[in-house]
Amino acid sequence: MSNSRNNEARIYVGNLPPDIRSKDIEDLFYKFGKIAYIDLKNRRGPPFAFVEFEDPRDAEDAVHARDGYDYDGYRLRVEFPRASEKGREMAQERRQQRDRDRGGSDRGGDRGGDRGGNNRGRGPPARRTNYRVLVTGLPPTGSWQDLKDHMREAGDVCYADVYKDGTGAVEFLRHDDMKYAVKKLDDSRFRSHEGEVAYIRVKEDSGDR
Repeated sequence: MSNSRNNEARIYVGNLPPDIRSKDIEDLFYKFGKIAYIDLKNRRGPPFAFVEFEDPRDAEDAVHARDGYDYDGYRLRVEFPRASEKGREMAQERRQQRDRDRGGSDRGGDRGGDRGGNNRGRGPPARRTNYRVLVTGLPPTGSWQDLKDHMREAGDVCYADVYKDGTGAVEFLRHDDMKYAVKKLDDSRFRSHEGEVAYIRVKEDSGDR
């Protein structure tokens, strides 16, 4: 593989949790485009990774969406290797514009969510859909807010709830997001707001609500 040809499609990912896996890295970036390879460095010191996409535009989208992203309490540093100050300023400006386009609400910005259809006045009103997945293996301290925040990795979540037996249900606005959640978040690393970690199972709900 020629790094010179794909250098613009390569990004650096830092400030990762110590137990990060390559699969976790893939889960973080898969939705932005086809990944050529992941190079995770976790043998010495704090872990970091290089991720190369096949399309430089996907790498740019990943930097804009994941730089500063809160992952299990770690604020990710995502940038192009040896990024210039001008490049960082441009990325920051784009993130600010994206936040304005979304009404000021980003992934972690509205953790209160809308389990019962209640919206906090930010973004469109919540609604129920048939694009529903069932989640098992949640830790005892996992809340519906935690679950909703975790499942936003796959797309726009309109409903989330958890039950006492460690199971939960999540509904997405789009069918494709539901399918993506089953494909990429099954056996993913879930962390509750109290720091309890578990690997959860995700499957499509084929029954009636």
